[in-house]
Amino acid sequence: MNHSGITIPFLDLKAQSKSIRNDVMDAFDRVLVSGQFIGGEWVERFEEEFARFVGSKYAVGVGSGTSALELALKTARIAGRDDVIVPANSFFATAEAVSNIGARPVFCDVDPMAFHLDINSVERLITPRTRAIIAVHLYGRAMDMTALEELAERRGLTIIEDAAQAHGTERDGIRVGGSGRLTCFSFYPGKNLGAYGDAGIITCHDRVQAERLRLLRDHGSPAKYIHVMVGTNSRLDAIQAAVLSVKLRHLREWNMRRVQHAKAYVMRLRNACIQTPEIPPVREHNFHLFVIRVKNRDAMRRHLHACGIETGIHYPQPLHLTRAYQDLGYPMRGSLPVSEALASEILSLPMYPELTDSQIEQVSEAVLQFLGQAETQEISVPAIHG
Repeated sequence: MNHSGITIPFLDLKAQSKSIRNDVMDAFDRVLVSGQFIGGEWVERFEEEFARFVGSKYAVGVGSGTSALELALKTARIAGRDDVIVPANSFFATAEAVSNIGARPVFCDVDPMAFHLDINSVERLITPRTRAIIAVHLYGRAMDMTALEELAERRGLTIIEDAAQAHGTERDGIRVGGSGRLTCFSFYPGKNLGAYGDAGIITCHDRVQAERLRLLRDHGSPAKYIHVMVGTNSRLDAIQAAVLSVKLRHLREWNMRRVQHAKAYVMRLRNACIQTPEIPPVREHNFHLFVIRVKNRDAMRRHLHACGIETGIHYPQPLHLTRAYQDLGYPMRGSLPVSEALASEILSLPMYPELTDSQIEQVSEAVLQFLGQAETQEISVPAIHG
């Protein structure tokens, strides 16, 4: 198989949009007829639906996942001169939000299996300036929060959850977003629950926090031309809220399909010289991404592209080594070995609900073909154990 063009995309949003087109167009029409495009019943309805879905008392819609993180940090009273610990293997926004509110991100390493933040690394970084820790439910897998909760309580630290990839996942019977803590979601179009533009939401159990979030997202204003604090403009659009309400009804089924696809990948690749994701208990992972770990990652990616298969890398550079943080006195190369190793070894294979058995078979065969060629050519592809 040798295609010059992509035949299996990394993500196929057109297929999903086609499957719900009629319901979405009906929602669009209802919003247009209402003439209410900012806030109002559509936003309130989705906030109530999402809060109920995750088991949270409150949900406050905002303009993006990044805004969700920034407003959650402000609501937690994190400010300048405060340190916030974040995992180095995450999207840039996790650290960027900390910087944008005037605080300082401090980068910790991650564990080599689930890729969640490493508790031992976190504990070593705590100083008198440390105020909070951002726990990222990476790739859609709900993080085991037990050890982190114990550490945070013992050291008097706030936990904020970054659930940008964890829509619908749960751990120990609690759905991500239902812990009561400030938990931030992104509805970027490529997410398991994605809008048709930028959008986000923050969940919590505390009424005072929810009220503060609502003020912060709307210029600190409880009523027009009355401003009780300095906020920003980060409101959730009514059209996006209406789309998200339609899509929320399908999220369980879409997540279930992703898990089925992940099981099919693991079954086909289980004897290969790669590290595949663990398939945890039901609903603990929504497989927003299916990330393998392999030596010679870049060569494999080129091979898959030649086979017409699009892939992704999440993420190609650990946060502490990004250009944006190089001049600010952050740890250099070698300081966070697991995150640095992952950056050169992880590869995200195509994953979306509409993926077919045939496509999964094609991707798996191409991966195995590359590994077979590498072995024949005596290229190093040892098994990875962390």
